[in-house]
Amino acid sequence: MPDAPGISPAAHIDPGAVLGLGVRVAPAAVIYAGAVLGDNSVVGAGSVIHAGVQVGEGCVIEELVVLGKRPRLRAGSSAAGVVLPDLVLGSGVTVCCGAVVYAGAAIGAGSIIGDQAQVREGSVVGERSVVGRASCVDFNAKVGNRVSIQTGVYVTSYAVVEDDVFLGPGALMTNDDTMGRHPKGESLHAPIVRRAARVGGAVVMVPGVEIGEEAFIGAGAVVTRDVASREVVLGVPARVARQVADSELLENWR
Repeated sequence: MPDAPGISPAAHIDPGAVLGLGVRVAPAAVIYAGAVLGDNSVVGAGSVIHAGVQVGEGCVIEELVVLGKRPRLRAGSSAAGVVLPDLVLGSGVTVCCGAVVYAGAAIGAGSIIGDQAQVREGSVVGERSVVGRASCVDFNAKVGNRVSIQTGVYVTSYAVVEDDVFLGPGALMTNDDTMGRHPKGESLHAPIVRRAARVGGAVVMVPGVEIGEEAFIGAGAVVTRDVASREVVLGVPARVARQVADSELLENWR
């Protein structure tokens, strides 16, 4: 396989890996047995693709990416011993330089995972969504379709981000009111951001808050209580300022 057109002889490709037609692999890339790459995919220099990774047709894996990383867990973690499914990338996904996408995640067709971003195990990113540079989608979070996650955003574990949401740069979610001092096995309560909501830069969302459809959260706000559909909230703590006008609704901006 390393002698095939587009496959660098300086790449390491295990004979147990499956590469489709027209795949290109740059020097110093490592592809382990059990990885599957769809037709016309591209793997950049120095990237590592572990066993149990399924890369769809026409994906672009840029330089120094790690796909299928296994989580390193602290002693006594409840996640220890959990069998993770394959990491699956839909067709046309781009994973940019230095990003890490863990085993057990799923990335929908046409999505982009930005430079140095992290998508943890059990998380789902829908189709045509963007996870911006240095952002983190933590374990078991659910991100919908056409979501725009800007630079440096933290989507906490178990969060739900529905379709067409905008999360501004530096937006931050939390999911644990006790900051670790709760009984073992007690559930965490992550934020829920409903369809087409817009969350400004540097917004903080405390555990368990729900932001309604088409709501608007102004930059720098601290959301300490639920925000109803189409409410505009501002400040610390965030308070209702007005309603989102009909002219601002997503249906008028498609």
